[in-house]
Amino acid sequence: MSSKKALLVIDMLNDFISPDGALYIGETAEKVTEEVKKTIEKARENGIPVIYICDSHREDDAEFKMFELHCVKGTTGGEIVDILAPKPGDYIIPKRRYSAFFGTDLDAYLRELGISELILVGVCTNICVLYTAADARMLNYDVTVVKDCVSSFDEKAHDFALNEMENTLGVQIV
Repeated sequence: MSSKKALLVIDMLNDFISPDGALYIGETAEKVTEEVKKTIEKARENGIPVIYICDSHREDDAEFKMFELHCVKGTTGGEIVDILAPKPGDYIIPKRRYSAFFGTDLDAYLRELGISELILVGVCTNICVLYTAADARMLNYDVTVVKDCVSSFDEKAHDFALNEMENTLGVQIV
């Protein structure tokens, strides 16, 4: 029996992807967005649920002691980039921490759908993608990361995260 999959689209938000965003990932943003768009379209064609994971902070969030103010709930910076706009049937999960599982209903939702395998795309590879992958593996999900669909503002950290996910967490990198 084959496993049931879901696509997690992580933090494809204006503050990371738009050149004027607070934590713009840089020149890879446009290419990654195009690749993520293709992956979303393919998932929809194959009946794979598309779940948007969205950084959604309070203005006084403790995370801003480490990172510049970004993705504040209700701001343009916290919105999904237009080219990747959700469609009816997609699910949007706001989060306040790096992992898509921490303090959200993601695990319950996935289990209700009978999902056992996750495909991860989005940003930043070494932060939200990595910690979501780690928690997914701790919860016994099979995880695949699409290499052309992830990026970060720190290339060395991006490469480290891909290596860590593959060699420590057992994530399939394709």
